[in-house]
Amino acid sequence: MKKCIIVANGEKPKKSVLKYFRLKEYEPLIAADGGANNLYRMNIKPDVIIGDFDSIDTTVLYFYKKKSNIKIMYIKRQTDTDVEKCLKYAVKIKCKEVILLSATGNRLDHSFCNLGIVLKYFDKIKIRLIHGESILTAYKGEVKLKTIPGEVISIYGFDHKTKIKSLGLKYPLKNIALPFGKMDSTSNEATGSEVSLKISKGVIFVIRNFDVMRKNGLL
Repeated sequence: MKKCIIVANGEKPKKSVLKYFRLKEYEPLIAADGGANNLYRMNIKPDVIIGDFDSIDTTVLYFYKKKSNIKIMYIKRQTDTDVEKCLKYAVKIKCKEVILLSATGNRLDHSFCNLGIVLKYFDKIKIRLIHGESILTAYKGEVKLKTIPGEVISIYGFDHKTKIKSLGLKYPLKNIALPFGKMDSTSNEATGSEVSLKISKGVIFVIRNFDVMRKNGLL
């Protein structure tokens, strides 16, 4: 299964996170416009740079243009974001999963938009969004998550229609809705080696600790 990484223009990602997924053959490494600035500061070369180039530094763009093995795609249209342009490219080259980095930061509007993009592209490509110690994934239907006892798992829904049943959580969800702004399951805990979720009529967010998952072979 082809998988890739997209680096956006938010808070700079940890080099160790990039290294981890590149060793697991997540490629290509795609910079969303100003995401190239993040990679340049980390001395990491992207495979592709995509955007309308309103946020990439001129010196960074010039530097990467001199590298013949980097694909640079200028897309002027303003009907989608630079991250969306990258996701469309990932879908076009038949990637089934993407790690999305630097999609959150000091711009709350950009952060909120990129969280929405996880939902918007849910049926086109699996997106795992990583920020700091957290990794966010969207799910629907019946899901089995490999876990460790005591692992913190937070679950968020969006409306009253989506119902969730759980097995293996300290605070079980008994076919209930978690409408955004009214109810959630923050800092729930796994009781064993597996958590089962049955999600009906919608999509939910599950947020876990990236380091815990990495160190225990859960990714």
